[in-house]
Amino acid sequence: MSSENTEQHDLSLERKDQYSPPSVIHVELEKESSTDFQQLEATNQCRRYPRIHMEPQEKSNTNFKQFIIKKLQKSCQCSPTKAKHTIFGFLPFLQWLPKYDLKKNILGDVMSGLIVGILLVPQSIAYSLLAGQEPIYGLYTSFFASIIYFLFGTSRHISVGIFGVLCLMIGEVVDRELHRAGFDTAHIAPSLGMVSNGSILLNQTSDSICDRSCYAITVGSTVTFMAGVYQVAMGFFQVGFVSVYLSDALLSGFVTGASFTVLTSQAKYLLGLSLPRSGGVGSLITTWIHIFRNIHKTNLCDLITSLLCLLVLLPTKELNERFKSKLKAPIPTELIVVVAATLASHFGKLNEKYKTSVAGHIPTGFMPPKAPDWNLIPNVATDAIAMSIIGFAITVSLSEMFAKKHGYTVRANQEMYAIGFCNIIPSFFHCFTTSAALAKTLVKESTGCQTQLSSVVTALVLLLVLLVIAPLFYSLQKSVLGVITIVNLRGALCKFKDLPKMWRVSRMDTVIWFVTMLSTALISTEIGLLIGVCFSMFCVILRTQKPESSLLGLVEESEIFESTSAYKNLQANPGIKIFRFVAPLYYINKECFKSALYKKTLNPILVKAAQKKAAKRKIKMETVTVSGIQDEVSVKLSYDPLELHTIVIDCSAIQFLDTAGIHTLKEVRRDYEAIGIQVLLAQCNPSVKDSLVRGEYCKKEDESFFYSVHEAIAFAEECQNQKEICFPNGLSLSSDQLDK
Repeated sequence: MSSENTEQHDLSLERKDQYSPPSVIHVELEKESSTDFQQLEATNQCRRYPRIHMEPQEKSNTNFKQFIIKKLQKSCQCSPTKAKHTIFGFLPFLQWLPKYDLKKNILGDVMSGLIVGILLVPQSIAYSLLAGQEPIYGLYTSFFASIIYFLFGTSRHISVGIFGVLCLMIGEVVDRELHRAGFDTAHIAPSLGMVSNGSILLNQTSDSICDRSCYAITVGSTVTFMAGVYQVAMGFFQVGFVSVYLSDALLSGFVTGASFTVLTSQAKYLLGLSLPRSGGVGSLITTWIHIFRNIHKTNLCDLITSLLCLLVLLPTKELNERFKSKLKAPIPTELIVVVAATLASHFGKLNEKYKTSVAGHIPTGFMPPKAPDWNLIPNVATDAIAMSIIGFAITVSLSEMFAKKHGYTVRANQEMYAIGFCNIIPSFFHCFTTSAALAKTLVKESTGCQTQLSSVVTALVLLLVLLVIAPLFYSLQKSVLGVITIVNLRGALCKFKDLPKMWRVSRMDTVIWFVTMLSTALISTEIGLLIGVCFSMFCVILRTQKPESSLLGLVEESEIFESTSAYKNLQANPGIKIFRFVAPLYYINKECFKSALYKKTLNPILVKAAQKKAAKRKIKMETVTVSGIQDEVSVKLSYDPLELHTIVIDCSAIQFLDTAGIHTLKEVRRDYEAIGIQVLLAQCNPSVKDSLVRGEYCKKEDESFFYSVHEAIAFAEECQNQKEICFPNGLSLSSDQLDK
């Protein structure tokens, strides 16, 4: 009875085979066919196409301990040549100054140094107000920065000195610490070891009296010292790469946003209002609220002076910019305005008659050196981090820009040392934070600067002002200084004109610009910079999370493959799909990779599910009896094969893989092989190959990777010609796997 049932069952299967519709692939579960497949694999019949073989370089087996010892031995060796190289590298002026071409360079250096020095005098005084300091300290800062960068800098053209954004950040820190010390209130600040009466602090430890101005520069020099320490430390540990996280769009947006805050902080001087500086989150909005509440107290003399200065400075600045190629030197309009305004204020007695706010007494000479207040370091250490990064990033970007323009190189880490010492050393001489400034650098370059000797000439001009001329600016109105500061923001505020072009080039960069600008202006400078960096990095991740992917086609009469969605008339092999994924393959975009691959080629999971469902629906159990003997008839599922037999993944745009990416490739290969489609990898870089080998994607590297898409296609066509599915990774298709 059992024999009859078996025969009927086998017969029913044969009948089912006659009526089964074409489905997916021809698979026989006979032991003979499985043996034939293994023999075919063993004889390697589908490897007739000559493969490219490359021998990798042998990697050294030096362990970490030996590596450290070798590095220490190399760094600790001392010889006259190495000592000379180290000294000359640390002090670059020793290299170029002995070779200085006097006839060729001296005229341009002297001219540019004089002009920049003349421009720096009013700007240094004006930016001192922005930093919450007396005018003399701005002159000190510009003088020492010019001298020190001459000794340590590698750029021939940049002008290092006062920078508006850093002055704004210093001013915010100074105001905060003044408030804590009790200058703006009647409270006592015991944490500083000082007693306050609202205008004077008595340091109980040293019995020295420090008024508001003294304490303000103490705070400013202390935060400057910390910023310099951070910059030198970054140079020592060679972490200059941190500047790459500040993209051009981010820096531009940050400077523009900070310019709105600078403009807001100077508006009270233009109106002659005496208002406390607003700090913290939303200071821009708070300041404008205070201005409009007190606008009825506007000093008409200051307002008229401000309008007259704006009417003079704005057109002349525009003329300087438009005719800079024809002018041998820019017109020093700022200095002319300062001199004229000072004379008018002095002889018109504007301070006595109209109560205008003036610069006041500016002493001559230099004050004795004074160390930063070590007790303030915990309060300002965090603020100095942002200042150090911004100062370094702007200095290095300007250095590299002008070096590339004029055909020489700069060293980023040495620039870190240079700008760091431009902050550390001057902090002992009543100075505040400095960096390179674009406007003054452009003037310096356009007036014939050849070397940093021009910085020495600039320092001499400032020295003359410090020793002789400074007291003459006593009657200079602060409204004039405010106008000078605002007019110098013109370049940053004009960045809005570049937005349409930026939008056409890169919409992502434009969004980064807007986010950084708005957060810097509306929240605060430090938080705005942090938001800009985080958002910029998020955009990078977003670009790799959903990258571009496409199918490739062959360019006629070539071996070049390009995207079929980007170009017309590309040739495609009907049995082969070539897929390109333009991003690293890692845990963030692994699902995007699979979904894009399955969508553009074939979803193996759906095909396998449909295959199983069709098999269950069509197969029926029947029994037959043949000559009274019960035999087993082999089960034979007959399907028409798929037209698609190979998928080639072009890995040329995949920079790296992580464990999730390797696992994803394994899943993709397994899913496709389950329905008889082989997966080939082409143009993998050495790093990706190494990751795949270590991740056990394959047994042997040479059997799994192709050096070009053309080679992979030729291999796939050779395999198809054998009318068998070949697996280059050395796996065999057993009957057990097919049963699954």
